[in-house]
Amino acid sequence: MAKLEQVGSAVPLVRASGISKHFGEGDTRVDALVNVSIEVFPGQVVALLGPSGSGKSTLLNVIGCILDPSEGKLELDGDLVYDNRWLRSDLRRLRLDKIGFIFQFHNLLPFLDAKDNVALVLQLAGADSRSARVRAVELLDYLEVGNRKDSLPSKLSGGEAQRVAIARALANKPRIILADEPTAALDSVRAGIVMDLLRKLAAEQDAAVIAVTHDDKIFDRFDHMYHLRDGRLDGNGGA
Repeated sequence: MAKLEQVGSAVPLVRASGISKHFGEGDTRVDALVNVSIEVFPGQVVALLGPSGSGKSTLLNVIGCILDPSEGKLELDGDLVYDNRWLRSDLRRLRLDKIGFIFQFHNLLPFLDAKDNVALVLQLAGADSRSARVRAVELLDYLEVGNRKDSLPSKLSGGEAQRVAIARALANKPRIILADEPTAALDSVRAGIVMDLLRKLAAEQDAAVIAVTHDDKIFDRFDHMYHLRDGRLDGNGGA
């Protein structure tokens, strides 16, 4: 298993051990992941790199409890959640409690303003509408887009929309943030701003950030980069 220099707690927020994932059986079987093991500690920002089809998004979806592994173990925030089977019955609740997702495209609901796009996640988790909106505005202010809280997504710039999406991902105070090509739709300046925000969040909230990316403009923002090829960690697992 590739080891990272610890930042903060000695307990990893993400520990994937011997994760494999295959699709199909027999002659049609495809091994998307083969015995992949990684650890990510609080305060760390790491990248999953590799060519198309290397298993990056598959691994991210396994860590996000969206895709079932074929074998292996997965621990999130000190909780063993998969050991050759899911040990938690309500994966939706697990995702709400522990994980924030950021995608290449912001996927904001076009008929809700920035504030309500963020508040909706909190309401789905059980918060009342007033406290959800208060928390949403706090997050938007923290990410320096509070002045756009009443704007619809169509009125936001690409960078502003991505900050709102980050606010939405942080709504339930997750300590694990998973990002799939979060800067691919942004120019180099906005991409750098978004990555600096993710580094700030990791440091200030003692969170772990794992990002799938092809964007070489942001490689210098990562503490560690895992390289995948044909579903396997390449070499010693990264640099």
